[in-house]
This record gives sequence, structure tokens and C-alpha cells, in this order.
Amino acid sequence: MNLGKALAGVGGLTLASRILGLLRDSLFARFVGAGFASDAFLIAFRLPNMFRALFAEGAFASAFIPMFNQKVADKDGDGLQAGITFAEQALSVLLPVLLVMTVILEVFAWPVTFALSGKFNGVSHEQFGYAVMLSRITIPYLMLISLVSLLGGILNSLHKFWVNAAAPVLLNLTLIVALLGFHNADPLVTARNQAIGVSVSGALQLAWLAWACRANGVSLRLRRPVWNPDVKRLLALLWPAAAGAGAVQINLVISTALAASLLAHGSVTYIYMADRLNQLPLGLIGIGLGTVLLPTISRQLGGGDEAAAMDTQNRGMELALLLTLPAAVALVVCGEPIAAALFGYGKFDAEDVRHTAEALAAFSLGLPSYILVKVLTPGYYARQDTRTPVRYAMISMLVNLAGNLALIVPLQHMGPPLATAIASTVNVAMLYITLVRRGHFKADGRLRRRAWRLGVAAAAMGVVLWLGQGVLTPYLHGSWLVRGGALAALVSAGSLVYGLAAIVSGAFTRDDLALLRRRR
Repeated sequence: MNLGKALAGVGGLTLASRILGLLRDSLFARFVGAGFASDAFLIAFRLPNMFRALFAEGAFASAFIPMFNQKVADKDGDGLQAGITFAEQALSVLLPVLLVMTVILEVFAWPVTFALSGKFNGVSHEQFGYAVMLSRITIPYLMLISLVSLLGGILNSLHKFWVNAAAPVLLNLTLIVALLGFHNADPLVTARNQAIGVSVSGALQLAWLAWACRANGVSLRLRRPVWNPDVKRLLALLWPAAAGAGAVQINLVISTALAASLLAHGSVTYIYMADRLNQLPLGLIGIGLGTVLLPTISRQLGGGDEAAAMDTQNRGMELALLLTLPAAVALVVCGEPIAAALFGYGKFDAEDVRHTAEALAAFSLGLPSYILVKVLTPGYYARQDTRTPVRYAMISMLVNLAGNLALIVPLQHMGPPLATAIASTVNVAMLYITLVRRGHFKADGRLRRRAWRLGVAAAAMGVVLWLGQGVLTPYLHGSWLVRGGALAALVSAGSLVYGLAAIVSGAFTRDDLALLRRRR
């Protein structure tokens, strides 16, 4: 497999989705602002959105793909059919569980919303009832997106990475249409229409993946639940992987709940908007790397090629550092102009922009860790070890909870993001040390030689951006075209400085182009 090419395909579509997501968030900030209506929608969207990250981008893929690939590889003539049979067996158990879970969550939407928000720091009974209504509207998305993850796992195993990566585009397009076509002067009405759009987008994504599977010769039949050794093994791998892959998401839920219950209205929105900006490089780099590395490493280990698997993971870490370090520095240094350009419209005022930038700086300190989790966990999942990552995820969640409780009062809306960054760093350290101790990973000379040089190049870029961002600040409050041009100039300047610094420091050479052409 061409690692660089596959990453570019997945990352490019994920980038397109994230750009559309920023457009959606910009429109949301304009029409809803930062207050109770925005906080209520974001709390309602948090639970199904967490399941999207856990299943579509984490646990289900981590457990399902290695087993599906093994089924396909075990048989010569009917390997694909063996994989399809296994997928049908998984669906026979997954679908009833999802239906029951959806009904339970709908019935208990009140306590679920209370647990996620702490009743929004003392709102009225009518206001909280509105938030519960939004939760009930978005809950079906949980079931729909989990089914999408099953079909997406099949397509990823068949090397059709782009199809699954394109699915989130439908979510953002649906919500953009809802904002442009159905916004209202009352933010409560606009937020309700956004909640409806969430579940509609889930149905569209499921239809898209089902069509793509059929086009690639995969049609799953509904059958009675099958409880065989394969399904038992899948479930045994799935639930630990859900916590392991979702440590960041679960930490965000804890942070959001504490912010909603302890901080002023609007704080949830600041944290959400900051996280959306932080998610742009995470989506482009981390999710793309995780999507490509897991099937690649599992296939190499299945063929007994440990050396190739270790080299793949080294190159994955190198790519992660190459792309992540400058992104983290840029978001810390230039958070306020970026937030002003993207969200500083209408109901989202200058104070909202400043608070969002402060939360973004705290989040971005952990950006390399968020992405390295995606690089390191395939080293466990490809060996069908989901228990070790979940133990470390539990520890990191305890660190996050302790950090939230310690930091949320003195740092306000910056406290939860900083606690999340610290917890993710602890998680990465444990994952890395254990892989090394087991002999499953060793940083090669190329990675050791270049890692610190990439850090120096990113720091140099940060100094230049810090000194020069004031020149562009007056242009970040004009029209869409002016703001877009100013942001483009900022990104171009940072990229140029980083590239030059990387070349001067020896972190990047022309020989590195071979990394994008190397075939596994």
C-alpha cells in the first residue's frame, strides 16, 4: 500500500469535511451566538457525536477490521464472501442492541441531559425541557452512525478509504442547508432545526455507505442474531476498544458537563468552537493516519512481517510530528485572529472570540498527543489487544477529571481544555512506553534524528507568526473575501517559514519525497 497516497486521499476528504464544518460553525455562531440556545444544542449533539467518534473513527473499526481481514485472507476462492458472512453475523447482533439502546436513551433523555449538563447552571424548568427535547431529536443519529461504521469498516478493508472518509461531508452539508434555509430570528428555533438536521444527516450517510457497499459487491442480509465464537470475539474486542479509542471524546464529555454546570452560559460554546478548530488538524492527520495504519499493520503482522509493521509505525509517527507540531504552535500563537476570522460575526462578539481563542490555546497544547494516540493504538489493535489501551484510557480519564476539578475554577473556560491536553499526554506516554517494553516498537534512527529538528522548525515558525500577526489583524473583521484572504496569507506565511526552517535544520530533505511514494 502507498501510505502517503492513502493518507492524502483520506486526509483530503477529511479536510474538505472539516472546512465545511468550519463554515457550518461560522454560520452557527452568526445565527445562534454563544448563550443558552447554543449550549443546549451542543449538549444534545455531544452524546451522538461522541458515539460517532467512538465507533465510526475508533472502536468498531479497531475490532472489526482485523477480524474481517483475517476472514478474507483465510480462504482463497471465497475470501470476500467469508468476510461478508462475518459482517452479517456482526450486524445481526449490533442492530438489535442499537435499537434497544436508542429506545432506552429516548425514554431516559431527561437524566441523560442532566448528566451531560448539570442542568446548565440553574436554568428554568421550561428551558431545561427545551434542552431535553433537542437531545431526543438527535439520539437516533447514534444508531444510524453506528451502522455507518460497520459498512465503513468493510469498505476500508477493501481499500475504499475515500468512500467512508466522504460520509461526514453529508453531515456538514445537511447542517449548512438547515442554517441557511431554516434559520430564525429566535436562536431557540434555529438550534432546534439544527438538531433535526443531525438525525437527517445520519440517514443520508447510511444510504451513501449502503450504496457504496453494493457498488463494490457487498450486500448485507438481515438475519436472526448469531451468537458464535466470531461474534463473541468481536464483542470482547469492541467494548474495551470503545473506551481506549474514545479517551479524548470521553474526556471532552466530562469537560463539557463541568463547564455547563459550573461556568457561565456560553462557556460550552467557547469550548466547542475551540475544539472544532483543534479538530481540523486532528481530522486531517490523526483520523487519516489511524484509518490507514490499522489495516496496513494488521495485514503486515498477518503475513508475519514484524519489521515492515514497525517501519510503518515509525513512518506514521514521523508524518504525525511533521504535520502536527506546526499546527499546534500556530493555533496557540494565532488563536485569536483565527477565531475572529471564522466566528466573529453577528451574535458572536469580540469577547466571545477572545474566550474561544483562550480555550483553543489550551486545547492545542495537547494536539500532538491527540494524534499520536491514533498512531500508537493500531500497534495494539492490529495484535487484537484492546485491553491495554482501555486501561490507559481509564487512567487518562481519571487524570482529566482531577485536572478539571483543579483547574476549572481558577482558569474558567480554559481549565477543561488544559485538563484534556494533560490527560491525553499521559495516555500517549503510557502507550508508547508499553509498546517499547514489549518490543513492538522502537524509534529508528531516522525518527530520532528528525523529531527534535521538527520541534525547532515549529518554534521558529511560531516566533515569526507572533511578530507578524498584527499586520493582518485589521483585515480579519471585513467581508468573507477579505477574511479568507487574510487567513490564507497567515497560513501561507507560516507554511513557508516552517518549510524553510525544516530544511535549514535538516528535518526535511528532498529525499523525504520518497516517503510519499514508498509502497508497503
